Amino acid sequence: MGALLLVSGAQPGGGGEPRYTHGHHESVLRSHRWRTAENSAGYLLPHLRVGASVLDIGCGPGTITVDLARLVAPGVVVGIDRSEEAVEAARGLLEGASGVSFEAGDLFSMRFGDRSFDVVHAHQVLQHLEDPVGALAEMARVCRPDGLVAVRDGDYASMTWYPEYPELDRWLELYRRTARANGGEPDAGRRLVAWARAAGCTDITASASAWCFATPEDRKWWAETWADRVTVTELAVRVRELGLADQEELDEIGRAWLRWAEEEDGWFSMIHGEVLCRPG
Repeated sequence: MGALLLVSGAQPGGGGEPRYTHGHHESVLRSHRWRTAENSAGYLLPHLRVGASVLDIGCGPGTITVDLARLVAPGVVVGIDRSEEAVEAARGLLEGASGVSFEAGDLFSMRFGDRSFDVVHAHQVLQHLEDPVGALAEMARVCRPDGLVAVRDGDYASMTWYPEYPELDRWLELYRRTARANGGEPDAGRRLVAWARAAGCTDITASASAWCFATPEDRKWWAETWADRVTVTELAVRVRELGLADQEELDEIGRAWLRWAEEEDGWFSMIHGEVLCRPG
């Protein structure tokens, strides 16, 4: 779910680099471009200061990164993502932005020296990693001792909607099974405190916040992105590879998403876990 993920494309067992469940289809980028610092990093915003240096890991198309740069200007902000496609999309936002840059990079072998940044941020990244604890340890390495490591991840088991659609129950089941087969943990939000403690981080502050899609416009946007993502993206390919569903069933799920969006009483929400902590 996240800014587009830093680690993608490898098979499980690759030293913390599982296959990225969502892939990089236009519908995924469309979903990620909706994200802003305000709707996806609100827990962090009160702790930002003018002139701070920020590393945004798994920056995807860069919308959160550019917002962070605006909030800490004239501080230096770097967004990294393993996907060259995502980095190129993010660079399209650079016109008119200052103090921000984007580059391809691997979370588990970052080029930055120890204690390089005031804030190291990752949105919807840890849920896709075989080794989230190792990722947090590397984030802490490049964070200054008095700086902040900030992570936010969704918790798919918290997703709930109305009216009930059995096809959406099946969608959630398929997604969670596929994410785990790819080496990730879709219910990452509830585990962030445990992962931060295991990584040796200190001064841990936990919180939670929700996305809610209930207006006609929000329902339509959310449903259309998932109707595509469950039928034509890397997720659909992987579901079929694993033998969990065939294309006919995936198409039925996609159509159910669009029907749900037309429900006048339609409502969808999901909880995100959030952690602010300091290097140990």
